[in-house]
Amino acid sequence: MNDKIFHVLFLSHRNSARSMIAEAILNRIGQPNFQAYSAGVEPANAIDPETRELLQQTGFPVDNLRPKHYREFGLEGARNLDFVFTLHDDAAGEPMPEWPGVPVTAHWESPDPLRAEGEPWERKQAFSRTMMELDRRLKIFINLPFSSLDRLSVQRHVDEIGRST
Repeated sequence: MNDKIFHVLFLSHRNSARSMIAEAILNRIGQPNFQAYSAGVEPANAIDPETRELLQQTGFPVDNLRPKHYREFGLEGARNLDFVFTLHDDAAGEPMPEWPGVPVTAHWESPDPLRAEGEPWERKQAFSRTMMELDRRLKIFINLPFSSLDRLSVQRHVDEIGRST
């Protein structure tokens, strides 16, 4: 891989669970070549408590995680993005701004653990499944041979990662 730092934005509906988890994972496993961010279509007021607990229990820093609106990343002077991944159909269907940097975009549908029903252990299991799915996808993503791929090939690979479960 070259010395470029890839800037990656994860989008979900409320930016309080899945996208936060993806941001935390990529910022850990992707160093020093990736910098991750997350945002939502209708951001929550705060990170979901179960998400916060899961991230803390698995050793991820959470102090700087906060829900943000996706428009923050499309403003004049915003950082150029290399990749934008939507994690929820609402985010994928939302009309998005022209992202700075003209990033590669893909939809990586991921079940919303906040919608999990049942006993507390079943809810925790849903959060853990989401984390494991995102971790697996992101490990594949960061190991793509970016320096030897053209844009179309990168697009094909990230689309394929999004279809895998």
